Amino acid sequence: MKQGIHPEYVECTVKCSCGNTFTTMSTKPELKIDICNVCHPFYTGQQRFVDTGGRVQRFADKFGSAKETVAEREAAKKAAKAAAVAEAEAKRKAEREAKAAEKAKRAEEFAKKAERDAAKAAEAEAAAPAEDAAAEATAEEVAAVDALVEAPAEEKAAE
Repeated sequence: MKQGIHPEYVECTVKCSCGNTFTTMSTKPELKIDICNVCHPFYTGQQRFVDTGGRVQRFADKFGSAKETVAEREAAKKAAKAAAVAEAEAKRKAEREAKAAEKAKRAEEFAKKAERDAAKAAEAEAAAPAEDAAAEATAEEVAAVDALVEAPAEEKAAE
């Protein structure tokens, strides 16, 4: 072995979080451990909660507020989703109102057109009796002319 490159191998005191202490050999003079053969569940047959130096507290401090953060994040997502749904509903409502307004406008235009057509029909009916009277007068004139034409023809036939 080369000289001067290896650490010194010394007697080491091992201290467990349960309070057990024993000595062994190591490159460090003292070791602090969480679980030893006296408190390990495999050797004792019972589960024991070991909190060395506030590990659980440090974990809770570091990640415990994560529960609150996740809850806040979920609440923000839920609020954003509700806002999106409300916005979509408002958009659909606006579209329905615009469609209804357009439909009402078309109905109004149709009603105006129907009124114009009715007025034209009324004018046509008013003009129709005058035309019928003119047609009747013309028919009477034709009958009179025919009678005049036939009368001389009958006279000639009687002769």
